[in-house]
Order: sequence, then C-alpha cells, then structure tokens
Amino acid sequence: MSKPYRGGCACGALRYEVGGEPVAMVECQCRQCQRDSGTGHASNLAFMGAQVTIDGPRNTWDMVGDGGTRKSRAFCPTCGSPVYTVFPDMPNFIAVRAASLDEPERYAPQIVVWADAAQPWDRVDEALTKFDQMPPAMA
Repeated sequence: MSKPYRGGCACGALRYEVGGEPVAMVECQCRQCQRDSGTGHASNLAFMGAQVTIDGPRNTWDMVGDGGTRKSRAFCPTCGSPVYTVFPDMPNFIAVRAASLDEPERYAPQIVVWADAAQPWDRVDEALTKFDQMPPAMA
C-alpha cells in the first residue's frame, strides 16, 4: 500500500489523511477556483474510493460548479484555508488542495481543466494536456 497523503489548514486545526493514490492531479482554471484560490487556478489531487479521515473543525460552502456539479468546499473556520472539496452526487470522490499537503512536493500536475476560463496572466505548464472544460470522465 502506498504512503497516505496527509495535510491540513494553515493553523493546523483541520487535518486529513487520504489512503491510496489520486486518480488525477489537476490544475483547474475555472472562475470559481480562481476566486477560491485568489489566483489564476487551483491545484487539486482527486481521489476516488479512497480511505479518508478528517479531524477538526471545518466550515463548508455549498455551490454548483460551472458544469452543473454540486460541490461542498471545506475550509478552516479559524484561518480560512481552503482544504478539500467533496461532491454530494459522488460520495466516493474527494479533491484535496495541493498546498494543504504536508508534503506538497508529492503533487505532480497531470492535466489542466477549464482552460477556456484561463486568465492570460496565469501560466501553467504548457506541456500538460488541456481541456476547455471538464473532461467527461471527470464530470
């Protein structure tokens, strides 16, 4: 079995552990991720059917994504750090923020999604496969 992915918020109050390997490591350039991250994109590790443990207080913000996907974004109520997102219609799916990892060097982006919403000043790796929106396999 692989080494779990561990991480949490900036102040340490909210912590998680995810077992298994991510199904994708994604740079998302949708407007919601831009607003949520405060920059041009969000970097996420997507896990399907992984063993997940979450400890500590968290607030959530429920929303509908650009493609119609229902999302619940979790963040620390103390420091405000965005930490992970769950999807009510996909209960076995969780996306954790790469910057929230204890070992962020484990993040290796594989694809870019919602490239049609990219800001001209946001430069992601040109070698990555880009999708104008969300690819059907991930929607």
